[in-house]
Amino acid sequence: MEGESRKAQALVRVIAALRDSIVEYDRRIAEVVAEHPEASLFSSLPGAGPALVPRLIVAFGTIRDRFESAEDVQRISGIAAVTERSGNSVQVHMRVACPKFLRQTFHEFAAHSIAQSEWAKVFYTVRRENRQKYHPAVRALAYRWIRIIYRCWKDRRPYDEQLHMRSLQRRGSPLIGAFAPTTEGEWKLVAGFSKFSAKTS
Repeated sequence: MEGESRKAQALVRVIAALRDSIVEYDRRIAEVVAEHPEASLFSSLPGAGPALVPRLIVAFGTIRDRFESAEDVQRISGIAAVTERSGNSVQVHMRVACPKFLRQTFHEFAAHSIAQSEWAKVFYTVRRENRQKYHPAVRALAYRWIRIIYRCWKDRRPYDEQLHMRSLQRRGSPLIGAFAPTTEGEWKLVAGFSKFSAKTS
């Protein structure tokens, strides 16, 4: 019994030391992010909080010619699916050979954005109501988000939800049908968007 007690006490001291180290890491990360030139850009993304902003900054970096296109980011991160063709058969599956933590970063951000971005919420709902499973639906949303973030990053411009909504309207996106303009010139989600999304693929 004494041996087990000492073992438990030793583990408690190890956990306490690790906890203090994690707190110090979090404090230092917050300091670095606050001084980072890309902080305002990535902090503007809906759903990106203290944990995800640093990870998104690292994902893109500050060298603007690092990626030639959003497709580069989608493939390197593993968010883009892999299509395999053999004869008359075609298989589409999740990319396995990729930096797993990078893929998880975009996946987690997309999942958090559903509650913070109206168009992301509708996009995700459309996928789910068309019987797509949770993780593929979130990856599809992450795929869309990478294109948006890439453009903001290249232009050095924070994300603007209303500006993106107007862009969707100009392109005739079916997602815009779930919204109605307000007198302030903004777009708001209207009741019945689930009925709309159920008819949309």
